[in-house]
Amino acid sequence: MKAGIANKSIGTALPGKLSWGQLQLKKLKDGKFLLLLVLPAVVYYILFKYVPMWGILIAFKRYSPFKGFWGSNWVGLQHFKMFFSGPFWWRCVRNTLLLSLYSTLWSFPAPIIFALILNDVQNMKFKKLVQTVSYMPHFLSTVVVIGLLYMFLSPNTGPVQKIMVALGYQKMDIFAQAKYFRTLYIASGIWQSLGWSAIIYLAALTNIDPALYESATIDGANKFQQLIYITLPSIAPTIIIMLLLRLSHILGVGFEKAYLLQNDANHETSDVLETYVYRIGISGANYSYGTAVGLLTSVINLFFLFIFNGISRRVSETSLW
Repeated sequence: MKAGIANKSIGTALPGKLSWGQLQLKKLKDGKFLLLLVLPAVVYYILFKYVPMWGILIAFKRYSPFKGFWGSNWVGLQHFKMFFSGPFWWRCVRNTLLLSLYSTLWSFPAPIIFALILNDVQNMKFKKLVQTVSYMPHFLSTVVVIGLLYMFLSPNTGPVQKIMVALGYQKMDIFAQAKYFRTLYIASGIWQSLGWSAIIYLAALTNIDPALYESATIDGANKFQQLIYITLPSIAPTIIIMLLLRLSHILGVGFEKAYLLQNDANHETSDVLETYVYRIGISGANYSYGTAVGLLTSVINLFFLFIFNGISRRVSETSLW
């Protein structure tokens, strides 16, 4: 009899307590207005991010616009084998990795240093002026940024070239030399994103308890010691998260800027995976092959994300999940 009563009570909520389902329903009702706010973003991601994922199937087909998506023949891993047996795969992967690593090496610390310097500025008017000026390049399109580069560095009409000639140097078409492609790419990226990328670090710096600095000052710590033992450890979780997000795109350097800076003379260093996919997959109308290379890039990026996230979780106890 007692066993029957015990079995009957399994799965039912105790008087005065809500079951798991009722609790989740209550949470949904309590947060219904918040859910309405997030609904447009959810719809956007479903329609434009998840639904198009069906398109990756053409990476395993010989897609033909005349046969359609479902009528095209399956070819398995043929496009992936073609990529690795082709003459350009190593050059594209090498250029992409080097450009990504160099960009991370130079571009990632720049906004952190800028935020640390700006945070110590006491004159609020000057601080706001610097912030406004540094934010503005972010709102310029990549086409405009590259146009400015060509305007200032043009071998014929560029003011920088005229200054170099006045100093006794010869004219030089910097855009036609492969060794300067990465420098142009990274330097223009730092200029465009420096102020905007520093916002999140400035926000993290404002969350540091001022009492920590006051205690450190009383104990005789100088500015450098406060930076090492208070400031950097306090914003370390933010730095780690941003670094993980950046490393998750280690094979994605951005198509627009690489394509606009690319020409026949610098092709040896400017041909990255994105420009290769555009040239072969879109311009060459080989959509299945381009999709296969793009899918391979995404899978490798995802793999690196899991690896770097696992390392971060073990070393610093800070991770994306």
